[in-house]
Amino acid sequence: MLALAAPLSASAHVRVDPGQADAGSYATLTFKVPNESATAGTVQLVVDLPTDTPFTSVSYEPLPGWTTEVTTSTLPSPVEVGDATVTEAPTSVTWTADPGVQVAPGQFERFVISAGAVPDTGSVLLPAHQHYSDGTVVDWADETPASGEEPEHPAPVLYVNDAPPADAHGSSHDAGADTASDEAAVTTTSSSDDSGTVALALGIGGLALGAVALVLSVVALTRRPRTSAEGTVTGR
Repeated sequence: MLALAAPLSASAHVRVDPGQADAGSYATLTFKVPNESATAGTVQLVVDLPTDTPFTSVSYEPLPGWTTEVTTSTLPSPVEVGDATVTEAPTSVTWTADPGVQVAPGQFERFVISAGAVPDTGSVLLPAHQHYSDGTVVDWADETPASGEEPEHPAPVLYVNDAPPADAHGSSHDAGADTASDEAAVTTTSSSDDSGTVALALGIGGLALGAVALVLSVVALTRRPRTSAEGTVTGR
């Protein structure tokens, strides 16, 4: 689903959520791709999968308006995975926009795969290549150092046994921050609506009480006894 985004900062990079997974598990990985161009749209995304610590199974979540292809290739050298020797494995996933479809400036898109088994390793680098409608290709392939200092085009990283750098994109902290922001937005909207409803109810209640008080005052005045000039009390 295409989503609108606020003006993008320099740190709005392609990343993977969650940024951590357990070895041996099957992980649902979401690549969040912001459009950082002011004049062109994103029309293709290619994610490279590891060949030295391969996933043996990769599937994708269908995305309306996009054609997805998982490429399986012969590995540079056989890899022992459990009790098996793996010579072929998924090596990339490509999403291509259908004609007339793109991630426009000021928008982002989420691309989702399921991959496993997660290799028993420190971390898995998942370089992403973002293709724009004007022919520009941005390679998100730079490895983030242990210091956490972010390179210009950091590659999405899935951390397994290694702890993610404090400032690394795609960490579980980032995923939590996104969720918290979304929940905060929903909460703010809900609170505003509730406040408006309460204020309206109080206003209507106040008007009703005022009207009742006015009627009672009129009735009291009309029923008050009158004294004649001679001092005789007369009633209505």
